[in-house]
Amino acid sequence: MTHPFSVDRMLGTRPFAEIGHPALAVADGRRGLLAVTGTHGFSHHPAVGVYDSATLSCRALVRSRDVVQAMAFHPTLPLLAVGTGSYDGGYFFTGDLLLLDLETGTSISAFEDGQGRQVLELEWLDEQRLRLLMAPPDDWQDEEAHTQGHTAVVVRRDWASVPARSIRPDELVGPPGTRTPSRRQGGRVPAGE
Repeated sequence: MTHPFSVDRMLGTRPFAEIGHPALAVADGRRGLLAVTGTHGFSHHPAVGVYDSATLSCRALVRSRDVVQAMAFHPTLPLLAVGTGSYDGGYFFTGDLLLLDLETGTSISAFEDGQGRQVLELEWLDEQRLRLLMAPPDDWQDEEAHTQGHTAVVVRRDWASVPARSIRPDELVGPPGTRTPSRRQGGRVPAGE
């Protein structure tokens, strides 16, 4: 039997103490929830907290190995998609797609590949289709890798029952020649913006 996760208060004098310094927030007005991500000065692992928007009490909390780039609440399921990733400074753009169950507080890593891909944006197109804007896998002989990405749409009949590590690399390949400018954390933005 599972019990819903809830944190009434943290030892701290400010809102969102669980996640540190807020960096990104996404609201779900229908459910009255607010997902906030941030980092603590003492940890290199970003946290995502899901809060009741009326009381700001923490309902779920998950840590990520990479910077959280994007979040999106599922349109009907109690599920939060969290896109993570970063550039390793020398070659690869790595990351993951985390799926956080808002009822149990558990999360899974959805990408099959251990290195994954840097997810820059997320959008639920409907109950079965999730659009991901991702960085290229690496910047080898690719001068636009730091300012462009490509879109892939991953389809699942029931996102609540997606097994861990089940999204294959071939599902993340965008259509050939369809790269688009993409914003990046850390100050890099596409030319002309």
